[in-house]
Amino acid sequence: MIPSILIAGVGNIFLGDDAFGVEVVRALAARRLPERVTAVDYGIRGFDLAYALLDPWDAVVIVDALPRGGAPGTLYTIEPDLDGLREAPPAETMINPHGMDPMRVLQLALSMGTVHARVMVVGCEPKDFGDELEGRMGLSDIAQSSIEGAVEMVGNVVRQILAASSMCSV
Repeated sequence: MIPSILIAGVGNIFLGDDAFGVEVVRALAARRLPERVTAVDYGIRGFDLAYALLDPWDAVVIVDALPRGGAPGTLYTIEPDLDGLREAPPAETMINPHGMDPMRVLQLALSMGTVHARVMVVGCEPKDFGDELEGRMGLSDIAQSSIEGAVEMVGNVVRQILAASSMCSV
C-alpha cells in the first residue's frame, strides 16, 4: 500500500523569511505530486496543523524557517524525537496566533492524542524576519534562492519514505 504523506508549509508571510515553508509549499503545489502526497499551506494556523498531525498519515514533512545558527540559506532535514517531546515538561502550550513553532505544535498534538506519522522537518536558516514592529513582506534573496533546494530535499524525503514502504510490502 502506498503511504499517505502530508507536506505542511508553515510560516508568517508578514515576517520576511518566516514565510519560507509557505513559499516551498507554493512551489510544490505547482508540480505534480505522487499519489497520496498532499501539500498544504498551514501558514500560522498551529491548531489546524496540530489536529492534522493526529490524522492517520504515514509521514508528515513540516517545512519552515529553522534558525539553528548556520549561515543564512543553509538547508536542514531533521527528525524530531517525538518520544522526547512527549516526555519533556510541557512547554508553554500557548501558541502565538501570529507565528508558529513546529515543536510546540508537535507537543500540542501529542498532548491531544497519538501522532502515528513519522515526522520530518525541512528548514532553511533565515536571514531576516524584518523590523520588529513592521515585519517585512517577501523572503530575503538568500532564502528565496534556497526554495528549489528545499523542494528537492522534500522530494528526497518523500522518495525515501515511498521506497521504504515498497521494501516493507514485498
